[in-house]
Amino acid sequence: MNEALVLYQTANRIATITLNRTEKRNALNPELVSELTACLLRAAEEEDVKVVVLKANGAVFSAGADLAYLQQLQQNSYEENLADSNHLKKLFTTIYELPKIVIAQVEGHAIAGGCGLATVCDVIFSVPEANFGYTEVKLGFVPAIVACFLMRKTSETIAKRLLLTGELFSAEQALAFNLITFVTKKEEIAQKVNDFALDLCNNTSANSLAVTKELINRTTNPWLDQSLEKAVQLNARVRESDDFKKGVASFLNKEKIKW
Repeated sequence: MNEALVLYQTANRIATITLNRTEKRNALNPELVSELTACLLRAAEEEDVKVVVLKANGAVFSAGADLAYLQQLQQNSYEENLADSNHLKKLFTTIYELPKIVIAQVEGHAIAGGCGLATVCDVIFSVPEANFGYTEVKLGFVPAIVACFLMRKTSETIAKRLLLTGELFSAEQALAFNLITFVTKKEEIAQKVNDFALDLCNNTSANSLAVTKELINRTTNPWLDQSLEKAVQLNARVRESDDFKKGVASFLNKEKIKW
């Protein structure tokens, strides 16, 4: 029997959801995206769950797309890529709209789609050693969906710097860019996250948390639905471009690309 790609457990009104595709550095293939979305929806339905903690097994939080997934994308039709983009959009909007607070516990690098996954969480703890990066442009791709969420967290200047260069940046820089909430030592992060989650569970109203989260989301991003619809279409269209095919080929062959 194959081991689950995503693990789910609850204790003390906290649902802990753990990415468990360690051999692929927790890359976001369609199966993992489906399992993760299902776990989040399960947490939303369980009345005894008040806070969700999203973490990962292994040395990497999530390294983005894996080789097999990239190979498949090259063969997809526009309609298939549109469906796949909507699949990722559903995961991100599920986190964003979940009526529970979602805390990311980032103990390893969060790159491309993995960085986007952390970005959409409500509260983000990271160890100092973790690197972040929206590296899609280096592959001939676009960070279309995450851009819709990133723009509400930081300035246009910072967003352009990060999305246009695809540079990697440290947890301390992520904190300065207003992308994450706390930088915490490796040996302390699990306890810090648990303490934060328990404080929410013990000292706040679940209904108030849900309504306040919705209020913040609607106030800071009132045009999100329209932006995401355009982003999904852009995502699918770019996958048909020569630059994307060239970028994926260089990545698969481990060749340095000359743009």
